[in-house]
Amino acid sequence: IFFIGCSDSRISVEQLLQTDIGDVFVHRNIANLAPNNDFNFISALNYAVSHLKVKHIIVCGHYNCGGVSASMEIEDLGFLNPWIRNIRDVFRLHKEELESIKDKTERANRLIELNVIEQCVNIAKTVDVQKAYRSRRINLHGWVFDLHTGTLIDLKIDIDRIMRELDSIYRLV
Repeated sequence: IFFIGCSDSRISVEQLLQTDIGDVFVHRNIANLAPNNDFNFISALNYAVSHLKVKHIIVCGHYNCGGVSASMEIEDLGFLNPWIRNIRDVFRLHKEELESIKDKTERANRLIELNVIEQCVNIAKTVDVQKAYRSRRINLHGWVFDLHTGTLIDLKIDIDRIMRELDSIYRLV
């Protein structure tokens, strides 16, 4: 298992997955992003998929995410601006749906879900995942953890559909 999660310390990967220490390869960053220009992330993904031969990739966001909340504010965040822009790009892609949600908390929660989905799409665009998908059937999961209730929500990522939709533009192998 390769787990991509938020840097937020309130989430224990081993507790969440009910695994032992050492059972899961973990990459964490602000708002569980999977950008193609983050060489730290791409290196971790390559190692997990091509060398560890993981069978499952999990992108796990959480409600009440500070990174996602920051992306919804009109504010200069200095050095964080380029990172947060990745989340703002997700908002732009889903602007109509998000702006139709009047409650700020509900809108943020939906953006958190959409961000997880878009990060799964970003992962599917990579050559390592495309090779693994075609040769050994890798699985991609998008989850959101509710810190208040302890509920883990499966967004039911359909890797077959994603690969079909990306094929004509992003297929690398």
